Amino acid sequence: MPRVSEEHLERRRHQILDAARRCFVRKGVHETSMQDIFAESGLSAGAVYRYFKSKNEIVAANLMAVVGDLQAFLTDLTTGDRLLPLDEILELLADRLTGLSGEDGPVRLAPQAWALAMHDADLADHLTGSFARLREIWGGYLRRLADDGRLPAGTDIEAASKTLFAIMPGYLLQRLLMDDVTPQDLKLGMRALANGALVAQPA
Repeated sequence: MPRVSEEHLERRRHQILDAARRCFVRKGVHETSMQDIFAESGLSAGAVYRYFKSKNEIVAANLMAVVGDLQAFLTDLTTGDRLLPLDEILELLADRLTGLSGEDGPVRLAPQAWALAMHDADLADHLTGSFARLREIWGGYLRRLADDGRLPAGTDIEAASKTLFAIMPGYLLQRLLMDDVTPQDLKLGMRALANGALVAQPA
């Protein structure tokens, strides 16, 4: 019996993930059954379970794929030869999120996955690990800004990294639910808020 190639296995895996994502976006994670995924993918139960043990495992795999894409994109933005200003990075990152949040976009699954993670320890582990990595990437960028003299000496890099990380989930929720926010809004908003007079000064 001929061995199944790695390429074939990867195609099957993506077939399942794409089908599941369409179901999740269309019906919601809670309302989507494994039978729905079998039907949408055109595969048997045995074929699907060969790759994934549960629906939540499929949710996690879908989300990790898009998080990996965003991590790579943010790394490229923050480690290039040209040290980009923060407002430009936020605009570019928001534009990437916007492109992934269309009718069948993978980031539409994110809020549902966040809710599931409150009650699924394995999914929570996946998410917290990816979130920590994104904060590390922001931290590396902030250290570059400090080294370049664009941030004051003694800047709390950890706190600032957590703050920057918090911006994108808020942007995504506004985009999905209100549909009245754009990448340029983030850029202009950051410029408007970049004013030392707006915050309390250290004693």
